[in-house]
Amino acid sequence: MSMRAARSITYISRRAAIGVVRPIKPPSIHTRFLSAQLPETITRVGQSEAFPNEYPGQNYEFNWALNFDGVTPLKRSSFRIMKPLDLKVAGLNPLANTPLKVNTSSEKGRIPEAGSDSLTFESFDDTSQKAKDLLSHADRLYCPEGHIPSSRKGVRIITNSADLAPKLLAYLERMPKRSPSAQPITAYIVEDDTGEEFCGYAIEELEDANSGEVKSVASVVVVGKKPKVETVIAGLELSSQGLTEDEEARKKEAEDNASAEE
Repeated sequence: MSMRAARSITYISRRAAIGVVRPIKPPSIHTRFLSAQLPETITRVGQSEAFPNEYPGQNYEFNWALNFDGVTPLKRSSFRIMKPLDLKVAGLNPLANTPLKVNTSSEKGRIPEAGSDSLTFESFDDTSQKAKDLLSHADRLYCPEGHIPSSRKGVRIITNSADLAPKLLAYLERMPKRSPSAQPITAYIVEDDTGEEFCGYAIEELEDANSGEVKSVASVVVVGKKPKVETVIAGLELSSQGLTEDEEARKKEAEDNASAEE
């Protein structure tokens, strides 16, 4: 059985949604009670609204996007990083030499895919949840976003590593800034000194709850005392390759079905 056939098909609406849920605004202040004591002109003033208390590292829209990815920034310090200026806002320094070129050939052989003989889906899911919990409690989260080089596959990396974030941004190709939404590839990179070491990735097929379209998404999980940038990028590249294989397989299946109907 091929690796693609071994991947379980799940229907998860939270990842299939294209947009993100926005915070509900509090109700406006009702002024009718005061109109008898105040000038008539006051009733023509626009309704007042309460605005969220946002600041660098605390953006409600981006926090909702992280929630959809399974991470809740409890310390209210999560930075969406898409360009060098975003690194400075997060208190980090951009790399002097970009783009970052990394040789991942030696690392790809040691990163298993969930569903293979060396990594079950159950084991991957268990470690993935632990990684999300650790990131949720991290003091600061750095979240580089961009495209896999020479592709249009979007990536969101969620990490507590101040050392890795500038390197990973330098590796990714810059993509247009839009409202934060789920990306085809999500990476959970945890710098943790408890001694646990893990690396792996998983690809699953999801069905969009609205359109019925089936697509593949990938997750990369790396946990360690000092995760290597080569390991993370190897996981991203393997995920990108797996998504491409799934896209090609679905395209061929659709062509074969169309030919059979003629």
